[in-house]
Amino acid sequence: MAWLERRFFADSRTWVCRRAHGTTLEIAIGTGANLPHYPGDVDLTGIDWSPAMLHIARHQAERVRRAVALSRTDATALPFPTATFDTVVSTFALCCIPDERAALVEALRVLRPGGRLLLVDHVAASFWPLRALQHVVDLASIPLQGEHYTRRPVTILRGLDVTIEETERLARGVIERVHARKLH
Repeated sequence: MAWLERRFFADSRTWVCRRAHGTTLEIAIGTGANLPHYPGDVDLTGIDWSPAMLHIARHQAERVRRAVALSRTDATALPFPTATFDTVVSTFALCCIPDERAALVEALRVLRPGGRLLLVDHVAASFWPLRALQHVVDLASIPLQGEHYTRRPVTILRGLDVTIEETERLARGVIERVHARKLH
């Protein structure tokens, strides 16, 4: 995985995490791969639906000496009050959340007005032959693993209460980074 991270994801984890500030929620924290990349002054909460992933993230947090409140939670039904967080982060996770729109709506609900939504994920490639291959892979990956290779969260965000501050595509458009700000 480390080779894939360096080759295709570039510095995407650093790109996302260095933009986080204040009270921050990481959706689908997984194994805690982002933990070393957050600024020291971020007050971090991480959620995941998988107890096994949370267990690994807890060990990663101890290893890198990072304080983080972890809880088992569904990204489409967050247990936090409206306007709780200054920043919401999601890295390489919206591709496997069954209802990505519901997860984005929830992320925006718990985000304070003016707050940052920071995303990076693999998306439908801008290079058409690769995008065609992704559609073929989706035929097996969605029913078998719930993994979507042809989503584009930024297209959903454009219809929600946000302004897109930055967006960047890498690796023939397969990786997309998004920095959005909640308007109201």
